[in-house]
Amino acid sequence: MPARNDQLAATDGTTLSDEQVRDYLKEHTDFLQRHPDMLDFLQVSHASGSAVSLVEKQVSVLRERNIDMRQRLTALTANARTNDALYEQTRHMILGLLEANSLAALCTTFHRRMREDFKVEHASIILFSDRHTASREVRIENAERARIEIGAVLRGRKAICGALRKDELNYLFPQAGEVGSAAVMPLLSGADELGIIAVGSSDANRYSSNMGTLFLQHIADVLVRVLPRLNPTSG
Repeated sequence: MPARNDQLAATDGTTLSDEQVRDYLKEHTDFLQRHPDMLDFLQVSHASGSAVSLVEKQVSVLRERNIDMRQRLTALTANARTNDALYEQTRHMILGLLEANSLAALCTTFHRRMREDFKVEHASIILFSDRHTASREVRIENAERARIEIGAVLRGRKAICGALRKDELNYLFPQAGEVGSAAVMPLLSGADELGIIAVGSSDANRYSSNMGTLFLQHIADVLVRVLPRLNPTSG
């Protein structure tokens, strides 16, 4: 009676299971080095249905791994370049904010750097105060009104990315027209809400809930520290 497919016949008539063969080869890793002729006899089914030798299969596996490693390396390189560019853009923005000597200069720098460096389609910086009047460069809103208009955005006290309600987008970007997605970061100093910064795009997929907001956080941290110097009565 022929041996089953999952068994091998030994010279003494007994059978070896697949597991025994695997264990033997694992313990004798130089087996194919000592018996290189076996490489031509061992065959592996190819995806096309034809059989190839173990050497051909090994070459194929190595080729696929090489392609996979090259793709990963390309992705890592592209990601590194993106991060380098983002770092330089953020650095340029922060230096400009630190050099600002007025609220107007601060807001102008914020909008210019977002537009020219980050290539942001729509940018907004809103400061909360009851004591100051807004100007062409500086948008100042009452904090209570802001809570009515974008309360859900402010309530979490952290960055929010994705599609917002139309009335929220209209409040953040009143002159922008159609905005599909946005990233929003409150300006917080302890329990105080100093304002909010936001970037928006007509592309609904530009800003999504799974994207990183580290650069916005850095910019917000700088603004929170600079604002009291330029606007001592803010709040």
